Amino acid sequence: MSTPLVLLPGMMCDARLFAPQIAAVSGRRVVHCAPITSQDSTAALAAEVLAHAPPRFALAGLSMGGIIAMEIAHQAPERLAGIALLDTNPLAEAPEVRAARGPQIERVRAGGLVPVMRDELKPRYLAEGPGRQEILDLCMEMARDLGAEVFCRQSVALRDRPDRQAALAALTVPALVLCGRQDALCPVERHLLMHELMPQARLEIIEGAGHLPVLEAPDPTTAALLRWLEET
Repeated sequence: MSTPLVLLPGMMCDARLFAPQIAAVSGRRVVHCAPITSQDSTAALAAEVLAHAPPRFALAGLSMGGIIAMEIAHQAPERLAGIALLDTNPLAEAPEVRAARGPQIERVRAGGLVPVMRDELKPRYLAEGPGRQEILDLCMEMARDLGAEVFCRQSVALRDRPDRQAALAALTVPALVLCGRQDALCPVERHLLMHELMPQARLEIIEGAGHLPVLEAPDPTTAALLRWLEET
């Protein structure tokens, strides 16, 4: 019996983020995309995922989903058959990013979810290339569907998250560290750091992609995930 796969999407995203990967993997093993929308701390979000996850599973998270995956690795490493960390960051929130969260939350609470997503977040997501506008439109659609309250809860969780480098260093399971070469939010050097913390990890840098290689370059990203899953 193949190990189940749990996917954790990025901030203001849902299962549509992983549509190409779900299509490729679902015929081979059970796949579940867990929401990370209902709590305002990484610890509580991780506990909620664990409460609904299989006893042992492979775990893949992108961006905020990767941050929750690292929190799960801290809380219950014995339940992980493998971990894949995509376009994410093991460090606590940088002071300048942390300082910007409060004003951003206030703008969203005042009805500004769409302009905040459009003007402050989405332009940093993607590399230039074909299909960029279509992916940005999907990101906006997911954000609208999740709504302002989810934005605020997720922002607080990200703002207050702890450093989880030690949790990664303690892992011995098969691991994948993957990012887009042009990721401006979680740059390549963050992934080199995670690879150093987990020497057993496979490092994959996807050319021609930014923060969302799952959609920008689905074929090489899916291939890398499938290679990792074979080890779990």
